[in-house]
Amino acid sequence: MFIGHFAAGLAAKKAAPAVSLGILFLAVQFADLLWPTLLLAGVEQVQIVPGAKPIPLIFTHYPISHSLLMGVVWGILIGGIYWLVRRDRRAALVVGLCVLSHWVLDLFVHVPDLPLYPGSSVLLGFGLWNQTILELVIELLMFGLGIYLYLGATKAKNKIGSIGFWALMVFLLGIHVANIFGPPPPDVKAIAWAGQLQWLFVIWAFWVDRNREALTA
Repeated sequence: MFIGHFAAGLAAKKAAPAVSLGILFLAVQFADLLWPTLLLAGVEQVQIVPGAKPIPLIFTHYPISHSLLMGVVWGILIGGIYWLVRRDRRAALVVGLCVLSHWVLDLFVHVPDLPLYPGSSVLLGFGLWNQTILELVIELLMFGLGIYLYLGATKAKNKIGSIGFWALMVFLLGIHVANIFGPPPPDVKAIAWAGQLQWLFVIWAFWVDRNREALTA
């Protein structure tokens, strides 16, 4: 699951037009933004298995970034921070739910490796990514719906708001295809540093959203 998470962020703009797309992207990808740092610190672990299908990674230990309990905790924290800054209860709720949505969407695609809480022996995952084509079609449909809802909630103020938005969408789609069909990463540090580059998507989304305006209050 990659562009499916960003699809959730795009769709959330319809529910909370006042929230920047950058905040929404940060929220839906918070787990995957936290994970690379924890990998570099040695707190969480992943194994690379070249040739393994459907992906060459085994997520062996990531309870802080990807357990259900911590998803709830991070959602409350991020949503709470937004409320403290903006005093918008509805928007804060949407932001918090976007954080939690990451675990929910991962649940459908991961094999059973998602813990309920740190230390849990129960690992969940419906394994949809074992059906690569089906999973790809579902994510593309989600992405298309997310774009449709975002465009229905905003309009471009200028060319940056239009061209910048579509450039971001094409770039995300390209990264998604590369993740699926590209070669396995050389080592764990490469995974972690590549994961840190996702902050660029958040910054890009802030920039695009500043050049668009909400159609509804």
